[in-house]
Amino acid sequence: MPTSFWRSPELRDHISRLDRSGFAVEFLRRNTTYRRDHARLQRRIARRDVDADAECAAFVRRWGLCFCSCSR
Repeated sequence: MPTSFWRSPELRDHISRLDRSGFAVEFLRRNTTYRRDHARLQRRIARRDVDADAECAAFVRRWGLCFCSCSR
């Protein structure tokens, strides 16, 4: 994605309407290190090289993720 897009009024408008979790999703979706780490996790689980639950827990801790169903 070109850096000029990051400065576009459309993107600024979109981002300004996001809540905290929406902003976090947008950040992670564009973060190459996160995407690489997630792809590696998926490959390792698919090959059954690791304990999937333990690896997912480590991934969540590493990235500071919290998956919950909260009603507001």
